[in-house]
Amino acid sequence: MNHIFSTNFIPTTEQLIEKFSHPECQGQEVEAWIFADKEQRQQLETRLLEVGVKAKIRSAYKPLLHFFLEELALDLSTLTSVEVAYPVHKSASEKRFLLETYPLAALLEAPVNFSENKDSVDFYKVTLYRLDATPLSYHVFAPNYLHLDVIGQQHLSPCGWLKVVNPQGENLENKRLITDYEMLFSSAMKAVSEHSWGENSPYFEELNIQVSLPWKEFPLAYQHEVISLSEALHEDLYFSILEWFKVKQGYLPTDREGQPGQIVPEITYSANSSLSLSIETRPYQINKTHSLQILEKASAPLSMAQVSAELALIEGTEFTASTITGQAIQARYHYGTDFPVMISGGQHANETTGVVGTLRAAQYLNEQPNSHFTISPLENPDGYALHQRLINDNPCHMHHAARYTALGDDLEYRIEAPFYEKEIRHKARAISQAKLHINLHGYPSHEWTRPFSGYVPHGFTMWTIPKGFFLILRHNSNPEWSAYAEEFIHQVTLELVKLPGVLAFNDKQIELYKVHAGDSMFRIINSFPCLISHSKEGDIPLQLITEYPDETLYGEHFIAGHNVQTATVLAAYKAHQILSSR
Repeated sequence: MNHIFSTNFIPTTEQLIEKFSHPECQGQEVEAWIFADKEQRQQLETRLLEVGVKAKIRSAYKPLLHFFLEELALDLSTLTSVEVAYPVHKSASEKRFLLETYPLAALLEAPVNFSENKDSVDFYKVTLYRLDATPLSYHVFAPNYLHLDVIGQQHLSPCGWLKVVNPQGENLENKRLITDYEMLFSSAMKAVSEHSWGENSPYFEELNIQVSLPWKEFPLAYQHEVISLSEALHEDLYFSILEWFKVKQGYLPTDREGQPGQIVPEITYSANSSLSLSIETRPYQINKTHSLQILEKASAPLSMAQVSAELALIEGTEFTASTITGQAIQARYHYGTDFPVMISGGQHANETTGVVGTLRAAQYLNEQPNSHFTISPLENPDGYALHQRLINDNPCHMHHAARYTALGDDLEYRIEAPFYEKEIRHKARAISQAKLHINLHGYPSHEWTRPFSGYVPHGFTMWTIPKGFFLILRHNSNPEWSAYAEEFIHQVTLELVKLPGVLAFNDKQIELYKVHAGDSMFRIINSFPCLISHSKEGDIPLQLITEYPDETLYGEHFIAGHNVQTATVLAAYKAHQILSSR
């Protein structure tokens, strides 16, 4: 292990108590926007009142949503409609503040109409309409600041703010408040970016960022949504550090290449008020689990031992590749007289329903006469082992630190040897000569944010909130393959329409997505959102990528996810046999 940096932070709540505990502050009125849970913010209001200061402490994170959750002293069920005019800032995407209101429309019984307010860059204008009552209007302040990150990208990010008025009604302060949460993030980025890493990658095996935060998570009354400052910090630390290393290696921040090593933020809850940060490098940690579930009823991600055991039930020739840590990527080639198909899962290891879906579908095909396929259910075992480790502390977090390989890159984008995980695809294609690759993926089942990097995840804007079960089809640019792809996706989606509950699930999520993200950029084919594009040169002629909103799912929701994944493999296999035989 190599220690890089560690420190503790004085909580913003304590700093404000110290600031306003002087006699000259008595009678002042304070408004502050900080990053903290409701309980700690209310405790701060009480403590300030005890020293003679009337205070309203609001959330700097998702301020409009907190306004509806905490400040309205009326029965929301009496509302007939709500109008929200959201701010627009030239240095942020036009939908940035609209996305930040998510999932308000799902929490209110009354319809919500969103519109741009081009006269504002920092407040929402809210109008509430009620039966037999005068409409109520509010201005809801949304503090943000414009800044550059450590690689020179400009962001408009949420921030703390402080307003102070004296007993005579005079404004004493109205300025940005640098909070403990913001200082923790900037300290971590400064420590990483100023450390001497040398010139040769990978620069470490594991870069571990240990953080302790005192704020509880707050589940919202809609599906899997939760306000979690811990999860938001994990996401922003992971991707910000990864982007810095990409630029160091000469890549763009959104590139999938670059192999710094495995970046692991571990954010834990502490019951006391302290915030702490510790950064160090460590050797790789591969901790495998061995629990077993009934495959068809698996209600949580499978253990790595069970993935191997289920794969062994499929008849055929075993072939393998190896990761940088020495773990085996296991695969099977099941020979038959059908047109061959490649089936894979676990490329992004925090997307876990696809691992179950590949195995279930392959076991079904295993019993089908003439079936012909390769299966590699877990292409990224190093990332999967990390995911299993991280969900021990935070089972309902997205954990994108486990998304990529232990080298820190996306295996699909490797173009030079050693190929490690990607070698399994090279072997599968060479053995089978398949022209279709069914590649099962997932994406977050609840909102994904990066609070200190412009709020919306850079390079992943399309995936920030759920939009149902999504299909991506990439095909060779040859006109024949273009026509094939259109007929293929039509047949696959016609089969999926038959699944109980899937259309209602899609319709509900797509409707809310359009409300909070504006018009979609994807096609709807037989009620399924789809994105069809040309593949990269040298890729397999046809690749079907599934995207089920599965990150953080458990129980019946997880089962529903791998039911859909399984059905998609079987529908795609069937469509390919029909179309290829023509």
